[in-house]
Amino acid sequence: MSGALRVERHAAYVLATLDRPERRNAIDQATIDDLHALCDELEAAPATLVLTGAGGVFAGGADIAQLRERRAADALRGINATAFARVHALPMPVIAAIEGFALGGGAELAFAADIRIASPTLRLGNPEPGLGILAAAGATWRLPEIAGHAVAADLLLTARIVDADEALRLGIVSRVVDDPLAEAVATAERIATLDAQAVRATKRALAAPRDQHPRVDCEEQAVLFESPGKERRMTEFLERPSKAARASAEANR
Repeated sequence: MSGALRVERHAAYVLATLDRPERRNAIDQATIDDLHALCDELEAAPATLVLTGAGGVFAGGADIAQLRERRAADALRGINATAFARVHALPMPVIAAIEGFALGGGAELAFAADIRIASPTLRLGNPEPGLGILAAAGATWRLPEIAGHAVAADLLLTARIVDADEALRLGIVSRVVDDPLAEAVATAERIATLDAQAVRATKRALAAPRDQHPRVDCEEQAVLFESPGKERRMTEFLERPSKAARASAEANR
């Protein structure tokens, strides 16, 4: 990896930090290359991914100096869109811990996450039309899915920036906390206590188009019903003493 993305591997999750604080973590080609390399790893060995940014900023946008030089052929390659699509499609959950600016491509990378946790300093939006382009790396389809068409149209057509409170009210982020990275790590650790096969199946079901439900849910459940994890976890649950029984046993000692 180039170093634009700093990766730390933990037992319960992988932490990836956008690490160009001198450029507000602007997403350049090196960042995209590093994201692809990380996706190669996480597609082969699934783990929950926590995404964050260095220096109190998630990502101030795509690297404008590089964008200015790109032409039609570059747009048709979908440079950022392809990388963000791979992030979104990773087998295990992706959690974005967002502080400060998440603008342009930074917002679109955040939209690619399954769970978005923000700090009160959040400033999120897509100012691309002010630069003569559109938000083409996920905002026009993911933001309507996240917050609805009316919200997406309001934000994308006006290039309006929202703060943490409005992002929470609009459903763009699910939580606003003082330390989003600590909250994201705690969330990843909670996910690690669950059955990984069931988590992956749930993510696939969430991603399925509406017209595939409930068939896709039943097919995923059919596989889980035959899994060793389901048998073991349900057996442990049934054999666990109830709180009332434990309290009674303690009282009778």
